[in-house]
Amino acid sequence: MSYDDVEIEDMEWSEELQAFTYPCPCGDLFQITKEELRIGEEIARCPSCSLYITVIYNPDDFRDSAEERPPSEQLQPIAVS
Repeated sequence: MSYDDVEIEDMEWSEELQAFTYPCPCGDLFQITKEELRIGEEIARCPSCSLYITVIYNPDDFRDSAEERPPSEQLQPIAVS
């Protein structure tokens, strides 16, 4: 069972860690990356203790722009002869 459920809007982006963070009671930070969110991960873990939180977010907000476009609209490589 997770320690808490936290909205992504309540987390802070850390340029240094390249992750969304949220304070952990142990003094460290729960962390989850954009890539983890992109693949559907919803658990942010604390690197210093065993606690984790469930991140509440809209997965569509983290999809790659290429994934959102139909295949006919995605960029295709140019053949060079």
